[in-house]
Amino acid sequence: MGQVTIYLDNEIENKIKTAAKTSNLSISKWIANIIKEKISTEWPQDVVKLAGSWKEDFPSLKEIRSTHVVDSSREAL
Repeated sequence: MGQVTIYLDNEIENKIKTAAKTSNLSISKWIANIIKEKISTEWPQDVVKLAGSWKEDFPSLKEIRSTHVVDSSREAL
């Protein structure tokens, strides 16, 4: 497993410590999770689960087009 050394100003370091503690993670694990999230090439599972969930109440193409009306004429500018 690789190791990386980074330099942070005190304000950022304190914010990271607070965030890691709030998440009940070590600072190393918290930073590793952020990096994994940023370089991921897949959708998060909670987003994947949403796919198709709107199908029940989403109008069909026929319903959408049934309300189409001809627009008013436009004046030339």
